[in-house]
Amino acid sequence: MPQGDYIELHRKRNGYRLDHFERKRKKERREPHKRSKTAQNALGIKGKIFAKKRYAEKALMKKTLIMHEESSTRRKVDDAVNSGSLPPYLLDRDETTRAKVLSNTIKQKRKEKAGRWDVPLPKVRGVPEDEMFRVIKSGKRKTKQWKRMITKATFVGPSFTRKPPKYERFIRPSGLRFTKAHVTHPELKCTFNLEIIGVKKNPNGSMYTSLGVMTRGTIIEVNCSELGLVTPAGKVVWGKYAQVTNNPENDGCINAVLLV
Repeated sequence: MPQGDYIELHRKRNGYRLDHFERKRKKERREPHKRSKTAQNALGIKGKIFAKKRYAEKALMKKTLIMHEESSTRRKVDDAVNSGSLPPYLLDRDETTRAKVLSNTIKQKRKEKAGRWDVPLPKVRGVPEDEMFRVIKSGKRKTKQWKRMITKATFVGPSFTRKPPKYERFIRPSGLRFTKAHVTHPELKCTFNLEIIGVKKNPNGSMYTSLGVMTRGTIIEVNCSELGLVTPAGKVVWGKYAQVTNNPENDGCINAVLLV
């Protein structure tokens, strides 16, 4: 067996500690304070190395943000009446001048890459762990309590197969699995019943995203090929993002708004 696999094997057999994710969350929250303390107290060559490393990180972050920023400087050219005819080199010029000329497709790709969406619900209530999971006792004497049942709506792909019950840590009940969503197009003011392709981002954390949990405010990808949406290049749009606007576990269905 490879040297580094014993942790994964132990987790596969016994699961995580009961407070693992809480400890992980607290550690992440303490990280900025720890980094700040290190920056203030580091002296000499250590301080220089640390400052150089932080400068490189911040510069990279700034470049990324600038790259993904949308150009909002648009201005309409005044409709001034020109006396006489225009010269040939001015005939094919647009009436709108832009600081940065980007096609809609590239803008959309950059937005998605940066993880930014103009969403209908920018702020949602966080779901606590004890509300999201229900403890399942297992074992002959019911002493083991490492299994968790998800109490919210989930999505699993068509090729999904459950793990053997012995190794399954997170149980996703069949009654709370959804494959379709009622998606409203904000411009067309119409609602369509579309198939879900996957869960892109759950605001409660990456663990819930990987489990496919869908709560209020979750970004999902839906199959919108039947809507007939076309890109500027003339290709049919197959998948598009939508945000869940209701509480699916209460309503028994998923309502979402298409992000256009």
